[in-house]
Amino acid sequence: MAKVYFYYAAMNAGKSTYLLQANHNYLERGMRTMLFTAKADTRYGERTIASRIGIDADAIPFSEEEDLLVVIGEAHSKEKVDCVLLDEAQFLTKEQVRQLGSVADDLRIPVLAYGLRTDFQGELFEGSQYLLAWADDIKEIKTVCHCGKKATMNARIDESGKKVVHGEQVEIGGNERYVSLCRRCYSRSETTPTTEN
Repeated sequence: MAKVYFYYAAMNAGKSTYLLQANHNYLERGMRTMLFTAKADTRYGERTIASRIGIDADAIPFSEEEDLLVVIGEAHSKEKVDCVLLDEAQFLTKEQVRQLGSVADDLRIPVLAYGLRTDFQGELFEGSQYLLAWADDIKEIKTVCHCGKKATMNARIDESGKKVVHGEQVEIGGNERYVSLCRRCYSRSETTPTTEN
């Protein structure tokens, strides 16, 4: 039975690397995959999933208007799709998460979705909220705060490295705009190592 899997993490945990490795495993066994990434994230090109360790793959960009069940269903009717892998899953809508459930349940294609759990203010993204609620299997990909504890929060930073507390939920960026922190460092706005414990 196909399932919807949600792999979530803070920034810089290697979500895209995990996705690309899973894709490689399917391809190595002669299986066909479909890769999706958010149209809003063009840091590596409009149709690319890229990892900071230097690997990438072509992907289909999605926006909130896309009906993923229709897109995947049409491709599957032409040639069997063995797995759907989706990067930046936090940008999905509630309806798109429902559509991915139908991809697993009705088309019987496993869906592996990778994304952030929360935004820079500690609030759930819509896609993450419904993946946490409806996915069959939920796994955390762990990363580390500068203090050595597990990082669970995403802090947006300004040009001087100070934590930003107001702004739009979505602002695309990498290491120059976000740092991963444990809850304690996030609450104290400690975006860089300090000398006290």
